Amino acid sequence: MTPALGRFLAIRSADELASQMLSVAIGWYVYSATHSPMSLAYAGLAQFLPNAAMALIAGHAADRFPRRTVVGCALAAQTVCVTAFYFSTAVSAPAARPVYLLLLLLGAARAFGSPAMSAALPGVVSAQDFPRAVAASSSALQISTLAGPAVGGVVYALGGRAVFAIAAGLYFVAMTQAWRLPSGSRMSGPSDQSIMAGIRYVRSNRLLLGLLSLDLFAVLLGGVAALLPIYAKDILAVGPIGLGCLRCAPGAGAAVVGIVLARRTIGHAAGRLMLWCVAGFGLATVVFALSASFWLSLAALTAAGGFDMVSMVIRHTLVQVATPDAMRGRVSAINWVFIGASNELGEFESGATAAVFGTVPAALLGGLGTLAVVGLWAFLFPELRRKQTSVQFEDYAHSH
Repeated sequence: MTPALGRFLAIRSADELASQMLSVAIGWYVYSATHSPMSLAYAGLAQFLPNAAMALIAGHAADRFPRRTVVGCALAAQTVCVTAFYFSTAVSAPAARPVYLLLLLLGAARAFGSPAMSAALPGVVSAQDFPRAVAASSSALQISTLAGPAVGGVVYALGGRAVFAIAAGLYFVAMTQAWRLPSGSRMSGPSDQSIMAGIRYVRSNRLLLGLLSLDLFAVLLGGVAALLPIYAKDILAVGPIGLGCLRCAPGAGAAVVGIVLARRTIGHAAGRLMLWCVAGFGLATVVFALSASFWLSLAALTAAGGFDMVSMVIRHTLVQVATPDAMRGRVSAINWVFIGASNELGEFESGATAAVFGTVPAALLGGLGTLAVVGLWAFLFPELRRKQTSVQFEDYAHSH
């Protein structure tokens, strides 16, 4: 592992660890203050709106300015926001509105930082090592996803404000390392200057459009993250520590799969494999929705995370290898909107559906909806069934 890749993995890990700790603390904080599923829906919406509003500007910034500068400034903003919220909780009673403001600000910072970070990865490794670097990065991300909720749940149970202090410290450490990353390529040539180039590129490539939209709709429908505080508090009765375990279960499955993929690349028929894994994600969501057992729920979420990891590695590799470096920021921003929509907007969908139909029916409908999306996308985008991973890696070697 090169020093630059080690630095990159440290930044991703610290950033995600802080974010996952905050997700547990904020979810429990909001639901305890309101006892309303809609409050969790609004929390997801508050994180999604900045992504949608700033995606084009953020992608343009990632291509126009040094990517380490964009990442460092985003992490600095996150550090300030979480530190301010830490002090505000000392003088005010629990309430949802300050949390929504915090999430809007954090979402805006991440809208700039995440595309720049994704676009920076090809610049820290060689073309030959890139596929394994994607798996290593995804694995580090999932290990943090695994550890963050568990640590956040334990720390919050001992004293809620400490979660925000630790998260601010992690953001600060990540910020200090971001300034040492390679600066990355900038836009060059008159044809590269358009802020809309990323949208046009994705629209013109049916494979990319199929991959991104499949992830968008599958996770938007099948994601149950927003409902976990309700399951932990009212259905499984396991408290904040149990909530942390539920939140880390998908990361456990994803981390194991990521470690395997870091050593062995995906073989032929990757597109078909991805479709089967998205279907497995939907089926695991159905099992979780119907489970009244804490251990079965953990197993279902772990399986869902493992299935999702395969899809993530295939999608992220293809997006990066098929895009010229000078345009990677704008394309990564489009990808980040799809990811944000499937996660944060998915949380809004889950919370809103639970408020109307109930928690268990909402989770069940989401899992069944994911299975329906897989069947429909396999028909609409036959390119997904035919894609071979080896072609992706060769494309990267030619375009890097």
